[in-house]
Amino acid sequence: MKTLFIYFSYTGSGDLVAERLASKGAEVRKVQMKKALPRSFFFGILKGGFLALTKKKSALLDWNKNIEGYDHIIIGSPIWNARISSPINTVLSSLSLENKPLTFVFYAGSGTGKNAEMRVANEYPNAKVLFLKEPKKYQEELDKLDPLL
Repeated sequence: MKTLFIYFSYTGSGDLVAERLASKGAEVRKVQMKKALPRSFFFGILKGGFLALTKKKSALLDWNKNIEGYDHIIIGSPIWNARISSPINTVLSSLSLENKPLTFVFYAGSGTGKNAEMRVANEYPNAKVLFLKEPKKYQEELDKLDPLL
């Protein structure tokens, strides 16, 4: 099965997830915002949380939308203000995912992302959802990824 992991990472948690999935054979595709968030953690989280709350979409750099030939798509996003990050809002709005096996991997420093989980249940009812709590701090959280591949 050919798997593609499309993700955004602000603090590095998504990069750890990508490394683990790549080591198990997944292809990875990181998306980056054209206008980066402030590097100050406080202001970056504040702005990112606002963008997520308002369901804004971010312009992305060199975003490759081609998902043909993949049997399984995994979408990775930090949880901001209990919601999916704005770069991943852009990804979701630009892809047709209805006929693909789909898994969402959310990584968060606090909270569970109930709004993100409800959105996935409403928009992608057949998708699986996996939450990772601070994978940079708790490396064992990455073990939850192994059954995906």
